[in-house]
Amino acid sequence: MHPLKKNRPLRRIVLSGAATVCGTVLLLSLKPHTSTAVAVAPPASSAGSSGSGSSGSSASGSSGTSGSSGTRTVTGETVQTRWGPVQVRITLKDGRLTEVTAVTYPQENPRDQEINSYAVPQLRREALAAQSAEIDTVSGATYTSDGYRRSLQSALDSAES
Repeated sequence: MHPLKKNRPLRRIVLSGAATVCGTVLLLSLKPHTSTAVAVAPPASSAGSSGSGSSGSSASGSSGTSGSSGTRTVTGETVQTRWGPVQVRITLKDGRLTEVTAVTYPQENPRDQEINSYAVPQLRREALAAQSAEIDTVSGATYTSDGYRRSLQSALDSAES
């Protein structure tokens, strides 16, 4: 006898419910469970923190000192995200964060441009307000926010050393 005969509606309900649950579990198990921590390009050379104006490659932190005003510009590491690289350059004056610029961020398609047109300025404002890399993720720009935060932290670390 077939399990889905019309004279046994309760059995049919139970079996269809079980099939729905099994299908949902299978679909959720296929969802990629990758963390937002994506490979970071290792620095090509360590950045010098002295006033000699040493610099590394564009993928590593580089720093320079401008005059006696205590102004330094440091570029953080390029962080590879799911949607493309993110790199941040900071300017410090007397140990205070005065400028944060996104040097590289995903802009390859209209959707990237739309997302980052609001995300990058918001991340900049938060970094300047916090004076650190402890900033909130921008909704809808999770990968860019993570890359921005990590590149910002590498620039701050390079500036301190």
